[in-house]
Amino acid sequence: MKKVMYWLFLIPFMALAQNPEQSNQQYAVFENAILTPQPDKVQQFEAGIAAHNKKFHASDPYGARVYYISNGPNVGKYMWVMGPLPWSAMDKRPEDKAHDDDWINNVVKYMTADSDQSYWRFNNELSNFPKDFKVNKLLVDTYDIKRFRDEGAKASMEKIAKVMKGKYPDMAYGVYTNELPATKDGRDLSMVFFFDDMAWMGEDPKFVEAYEEMYGADSWKSFMQEWEQSTDGKQSELWIFEPELSGLPADVKAMDRQ
Repeated sequence: MKKVMYWLFLIPFMALAQNPEQSNQQYAVFENAILTPQPDKVQQFEAGIAAHNKKFHASDPYGARVYYISNGPNVGKYMWVMGPLPWSAMDKRPEDKAHDDDWINNVVKYMTADSDQSYWRFNNELSNFPKDFKVNKLLVDTYDIKRFRDEGAKASMEKIAKVMKGKYPDMAYGVYTNELPATKDGRDLSMVFFFDDMAWMGEDPKFVEAYEEMYGADSWKSFMQEWEQSTDGKQSELWIFEPELSGLPADVKAMDRQ
């Protein structure tokens, strides 16, 4: 009975995540782990995770990148990201004694108990990766979707995707949904923008004007009303790629995100 109830309440988020091309085939997920080093052990933590990733997570599908979280309640923590990979690949992930001992003795040893792990499904239809690029800085906008409002959120995101691809075709961004959401967690849908210079944060992309050029005058006001009906707010974080701590390089192939 518990399993039936689990699937019943998971269905809305499955509907938000799926598209026709992905529904009958394996899809890509990312494993995200928030790691918190002890304040007086940061150097040891960084040395340990760098060595671990370069030994055990330096190639696909189990390759990992590390990002420093530079704002918000998680500032000073690190985001360890493995993937993309299908769920089936998790069955063969590195977990032998050598891997686990290295993780425990050289990474966990220098961490606090304040950690978190989540799994995010990549949505190709709502994303845009027009060309190969190098990971540098990420703006991660995470939204809280209201219960049973997944279809409304999906319809809104489809409008956003149409504007992004039509008006900003060279901008790389990805849309992801939480595979194991919690009702009160507030992390259901993420839109991730990839950029190089902090000056990008201060630029005005004139998105409202672009939206109304596509959907008509005052259409943005209507969109915001629709979005308010589907969401309970968002949280934004800046992630800075740490190549020295990562197993994978900065290079991302557009083909791998199709």
